[in-house]
Amino acid sequence: MQLLLAPMEGLLDFVLRDVLTRIGGADRCVSEFIRISGTLLPERVFLRYMPELAHGSRTLAGVPVRAQLLGSDPVSMAENAAFLATLGPEGIDLNFGCPARTVNRHGGGASMLQDPENIARLVAAVRRAVPAHLPVSAKMRLGFDDRGLMRECAQAMVENGACELVVHARTKADGYRPPAYWEQIPLIRAAVGPQIRIIANGEIWTVQDALRCREQSGCTDLMLGRGSVADPGLALAIRAAVVHGVPAADSVAPIQPAAVPWAALLPHMQQFWDWVCQRLTPNQRAGRLKQWLNLLRRRYPEAETAYQQVRVMTDQTLITQWLALQRCQQPMSAGVPAPANLGQ
Repeated sequence: MQLLLAPMEGLLDFVLRDVLTRIGGADRCVSEFIRISGTLLPERVFLRYMPELAHGSRTLAGVPVRAQLLGSDPVSMAENAAFLATLGPEGIDLNFGCPARTVNRHGGGASMLQDPENIARLVAAVRRAVPAHLPVSAKMRLGFDDRGLMRECAQAMVENGACELVVHARTKADGYRPPAYWEQIPLIRAAVGPQIRIIANGEIWTVQDALRCREQSGCTDLMLGRGSVADPGLALAIRAAVVHGVPAADSVAPIQPAAVPWAALLPHMQQFWDWVCQRLTPNQRAGRLKQWLNLLRRRYPEAETAYQQVRVMTDQTLITQWLALQRCQQPMSAGVPAPANLGQ
């Protein structure tokens, strides 16, 4: 079983990637999408989105990170992919799933799912442009407005060089509204053949969700997004359930407590805050912690109180003092590393 951390613009960036991979359970990450819009991007842009390129394309915890590109022009995508390949990424992933209105208005992301022929041209151009040993994968949704072209789109990706597909089991029109239609993924599997790794994604918040997803999708491998942000120990808990042979039929059992207790999470939250203060501009810092606490409320009762306390804070010093107080009230063992330089 492979468990991947999803690319999530403005949320699962290099700071949170490193924190979550330190907690453990993930086999690989995918960077936030790097938008390609007709120009050859300089090295500093790739490093800004993916500082891990300066560390062997791995988080400081040692987990590989694959770079994701988003664009619609085959020539420009191929040129940028070729340059990116010289920076040593673990692989290159192509985004055919972003539902953002701005992205789709400019012909990128999920809007590409309306044109399998352009998908074919783009994937083929990128595959030709990068060394043969470098994996080229793709992430897709079930379609744009409907699922009518999902098989053709998947075939266009695979037949032109994609070695792996992540399938977010919703259309662009579905957005992020539950449910995810995991039962549609076997239709894509049948269309592309068994030799291609298919990874299921979408609406996996708990171990129970993961077990149902594996059963309905027929996929061994999963990609975790907001579920891992809300429950940083989710990947570890899924692994434990699979190792111990928990059957999918038991997935209707009550939701278990988060795998990482709140007190054990606080040092990681401190690490996250230290790196946010080191790497992000002052106007971004408080919002990033509030964003994470907001999602943590789904799995941690303590996060509700924490969020209500922090949501009115804007001063970095006050938030730092607040975090120190939380850790004093719930002592934890040492061992969380000091902030590190993740690149320029």
